[in-house]
Amino acid sequence: MEITVLSTGGTIASTGSDDGKTPTKAGEELIEAVPGLGDLASFTVERVASVSGFDVTWDRAGGLRRAAERAADTSDGIVVTHGTDTMAESAYLLDLTTELDVPVAFTGAQRPFDEVGTDGPPNLLAAVRTVTHERVDSGTYLVFDDEVHAARDVVKSHTSALSTFRSPARGPVGEFTPAGLRLFREPRSYSASAPTVDEVTAEIPVLTSGLGVSGETLRRVVDLDDGPAADGVVVAGTGLGNTTGSLCDAIADAREAGVPVVIASRCHEGATAPLYGGDGGGTTLDGLGVLWAGDLPAWKARIKLAVALAAGDDGVDGSFFERGLREPGR
Repeated sequence: MEITVLSTGGTIASTGSDDGKTPTKAGEELIEAVPGLGDLASFTVERVASVSGFDVTWDRAGGLRRAAERAADTSDGIVVTHGTDTMAESAYLLDLTTELDVPVAFTGAQRPFDEVGTDGPPNLLAAVRTVTHERVDSGTYLVFDDEVHAARDVVKSHTSALSTFRSPARGPVGEFTPAGLRLFREPRSYSASAPTVDEVTAEIPVLTSGLGVSGETLRRVVDLDDGPAADGVVVAGTGLGNTTGSLCDAIADAREAGVPVVIASRCHEGATAPLYGGDGGGTTLDGLGVLWAGDLPAWKARIKLAVALAAGDDGVDGSFFERGLREPGR
């Protein structure tokens, strides 16, 4: 099998001392660090970037998408090595904006390349085993600590633990055991099909509601003489998706200014729902024309809103954005 490895940097490729760890290792070196990996497939390596996960930009994500589209024409599968900080976002963005005929597995490490006990080699091995598995022929996944997660569902849950990635709503697609890959559900894309977009780039701040939070920050974003400074806003609300009364008033101003607002939840599990009335209640917010994130966390709702904005009217009218939110996994 022909596998393309797209390297972007991250902890898996990082070395260093007291000055801090930075990505220094090429994709070829990552492959060489895994004994027997060459027995599973033939590899082509492309260096897309060499940055830490916390510094992935829209432009770099776009470059990764274009590289994946090129690789899909000549490969049986694609592995992306990536920093863990934004890996779940990059995987979701790629899954939303491409319809590749080959599987893609994102992976990385929590411990740097030059640390004893680095988890990079076993994670890379599991990613290659995923995209070469006979049951996995499409879709985008995040493979980490012997678990295979759907790009739509996965989140980073711990700052340093090796088992940092979880899929709170539905659990992983599968896991590796001594007997091989054990699948819990059908390996495929669980993201809504996006309208065709060329470039995704948007200024979308994420604000959080909580005790005593006012709407002043949001007003400063949308009440500018030159027009709104944001293309859209995501608000991580409390509970089912509620805000303080002051923040609700600012959301009303944002909607009047034509700024799309998505309401997500601060909770780690569960979906948004407009249940409560009154100032800041979900029913009140719903009446303002907000979009609902469903069970997507705020940072992934931000990705989906950016794709919707890039698609123009076909995306922001709700038909694309709300697809796959009110009916999880569709």
